[in-house]
Amino acid sequence: MKIKLALLLISVFVLLTTCTKDQAGPDGCFQEDVLPIFISNCTMSGCHNPKDKRAGYDLSNYEGIMKGIKPKHPLNSEIYKTIKGNNPSMPERPYTKLSSKDVNMIKLWINMGARNSANCKSCDTSNFTYSDRIKPIMQSWCVGCHNSGNNSGGFNLSDYSGVTAAIANNKLLGSIKHQTGFIAMPQNGGQISPCEIAAIEKWIVKGAPN
Repeated sequence: MKIKLALLLISVFVLLTTCTKDQAGPDGCFQEDVLPIFISNCTMSGCHNPKDKRAGYDLSNYEGIMKGIKPKHPLNSEIYKTIKGNNPSMPERPYTKLSSKDVNMIKLWINMGARNSANCKSCDTSNFTYSDRIKPIMQSWCVGCHNSGNNSGGFNLSDYSGVTAAIANNKLLGSIKHQTGFIAMPQNGGQISPCEIAAIEKWIVKGAPN
């Protein structure tokens, strides 16, 4: 009887520690996976950018983000506590709350030690269709500000038609390359990676295939 009870308790423990609704995937690179989430969703005008620094936070860079992070302790990290759950306090309305994927990525990164990691993935510029290569870049860096409910600058970059409209007159490339005469994007952060810029440029040259 005692053996059965012990096995039952072990089974319950394993179930509780492995089957949760708040798990993250196997990766967590700051520059490629985490920083874009903050840039796209938290640094809009009046929010946590270098100019406004709402609540004292500038979430456009590693140092500013770390003010609200306790490495290896997401539940003790102020930033994580504001974005998790069904009714997170950040981002505030009318902005859309972070996806569970983004929340879990931030949690994973904190659990891994919240390092300022970069160049964690191989650079692929050979795949440049919209659905496979360009859309994920837009989702990471741009859609927080440029979406159907908040088309900053008149651009909705959440779908194929919106992105193809933005490539007219070199607007998209000029902005992400921070060229003179264009508004630098992301607006409150550095340039996206050269690999991502090269993929977008090749996609445009090839006729912007979907």
